Order: sequence, then C-alpha cells, then structure tokens
Amino acid sequence: MTAESTREQGRGRPRPAETFSQYIVEVAPGGGSDRPEPDAGAEGALFVVEGELTVLLAGKTHVLRPGGFAFLPPASGWTVRNESRAAVRFHWIRKAYEVVDGLDVPEAFFTNEQEIAPTPMPGTEGRWATTRFVDPADLRHDMHMTIVTLEPGAVIPFAETHVMEHGLYVLEGKAVYRLNQDWVEVEAGDYMWLRAFCPQACYAGGPGKFRYLLYKDVNRHAKLGGAGIARRAL
Repeated sequence: MTAESTREQGRGRPRPAETFSQYIVEVAPGGGSDRPEPDAGAEGALFVVEGELTVLLAGKTHVLRPGGFAFLPPASGWTVRNESRAAVRFHWIRKAYEVVDGLDVPEAFFTNEQEIAPTPMPGTEGRWATTRFVDPADLRHDMHMTIVTLEPGAVIPFAETHVMEHGLYVLEGKAVYRLNQDWVEVEAGDYMWLRAFCPQACYAGGPGKFRYLLYKDVNRHAKLGGAGIARRAL
C-alpha cells in the first residue's frame, strides 16, 4: 500500500493488509505494462484520480479519466498504457478471487462515478451517501469498491463494526475518524487500513465535502486459521 500517509486503526504504524493489496500507481506519458497482473488468480479494480489511462481488454480499448473505474476479473489478460501527454495516477486494488461452486466469475466492466447515482443512507437526508461501483446483490463479487461522501457537518453517529477488513483512501476534504478508541484527524491523501471488527465512526467538519474511496471484501466466509482441530489419542 502506498499513499501520502498511512494510518492503521489508531495504532500509529502501518500494517500490511491480510486479504488485499492497494497501490497508488503513477505512469508517465508513453509508459505502461503488457502484463501488469502476473497472478492468474488475482482480480483487480482500477480507479483513476488524475490524467487518462488506456486499458486494453479482450481486444477492446477503454479510456478511463478521473472518476473512471474498471473491474478486471482473474486471468483476463488486461494491459495498461498512458497514451496522453501528462502523467496518470490511479488506484489499483488486487485480491485473490474466491471461487464458489454454482457461481460464475463476474465479467469485466468499466464505468465512471459520474454515471452512478449515490445511494443515500436512510435518515440522513442525503448528507451521507455511497456511490456503489458493484451491484450489492451480485453474489459473484467477493469485493466491493465504493465512494463514501459526507457533507459538511455530517456524521457516522455510531461505532460501526464489520466482519471484513477495509481500506480507505481520502479523496477530498477533512474529517475526524474513529479507529478503535482513538479519534484521528484525516484529510485528502491519507490512507486508513481497518482490520475486521475495528470500531469506526466519522465526523466531517467541513468546510467542504469529505469523500473517501472504500474497499471491503464481501459475500464470502472469513478465512480460518491453520491451527486445525486438535485430536486426542484414544
């Protein structure tokens, strides 16, 4: 994980994620890769924050501009190029796809946050909303990427806990964010990693919107440890 600064659940030190990796990638004009993903079992998601990124997949060219998003299934053989005259910066999230019997691997898709209507949280009058890149009802997906937006003065008024780990990158604005028992000041460029069951809450003090890119794993059982079951000799 790379970002301008990194927070780890209020503990004050970076810690590696356990189920995913997240990079901020910068590609100069003319740069790119013919084989960015060497792991055939890894799925990916791209989110462009600056510049113009060209993705080639299955013989088709897709151009992503700021706010552009791509879901890339495992073994899809995608490539990337910067064919513009300025540098491009984008997030790249990787995860080992978890196959489920009876469910197909989801197909690739490309979109932009401007094409998606944010979903307001109930009872917040739209002051807290989520832009969902993946259909929450599609059980083929084992990870979600969303953009959470809080208007100035909006709050997550209770301590949330989740069974999955999270990755949060602040795209815009400032806020105070609860990580475990600590309240941490965060702003654009900060990165937070939350392990499973980490209590979290947020107050967006303003003056502008507070927006962050959110990763979480979904629709699968939590991985069990390797301790196994102890057996007593009879």
